[in-house]
Amino acid sequence: MILACTCSLNPLKAQPGKQNNPYILFTGLVLTSDSLKPIPFVNIRTPKRGLIGFTDYMGHFDVVVQKGDTILFQQVEQEPSWHVVPDTLHGNRYSIIKLMTQDTIQMSAIFIRALPLKTLFENEFVTKDIPDDAYERARQNLEAEALKEEQRLRPADPNMSQQLLAQSRANQLYYYKQAPPQNYFSPGAWVQFLEAWKRGDFKKKPNQKKSTYVSPY
Repeated sequence: MILACTCSLNPLKAQPGKQNNPYILFTGLVLTSDSLKPIPFVNIRTPKRGLIGFTDYMGHFDVVVQKGDTILFQQVEQEPSWHVVPDTLHGNRYSIIKLMTQDTIQMSAIFIRALPLKTLFENEFVTKDIPDDAYERARQNLEAEALKEEQRLRPADPNMSQQLLAQSRANQLYYYKQAPPQNYFSPGAWVQFLEAWKRGDFKKKPNQKKSTYVSPY
């Protein structure tokens, strides 16, 4: 009889332990207040423990909190929002749907006034210089002439200069104490010569008048 009484009292002692557990599983969804779209990567914090989790790509989260905790939901594009977990919960799970409002940036007021005459509007519309956008500036910077000018004004690359110097010295050492090869009998050189002759590169050009300089002394 004593053994039977002891077994019957064990469940009664275990039940209050479950009810006194202060930790619960806090789950839910974080959505936008205007369009109800999920907000990913929302930081979930508590004043005591700091960062305890964040939402996934679909706005879902599940973290372990204590009853009565104050939870802070924070995201760069949204206004911070607080939520207090009730301390009178009897279960071990608690779920909510959290709505967050998009954070707006306040700008200075702009006053639009009409021109006094219609002709002034037409003149401003035709003669006003519209600044180039980012796409037009990128197109101008990538033009061939702009790239050539930038390459001409850019200082010499020390690595490239060292490479050219090393290559020149290697060629000199390769033909050291002997005559370098001549292109008199090179088929490639003769082909280039004939093409240049057909283009008229060797035609006599008209003499240009040279400006005479008179010394003042």
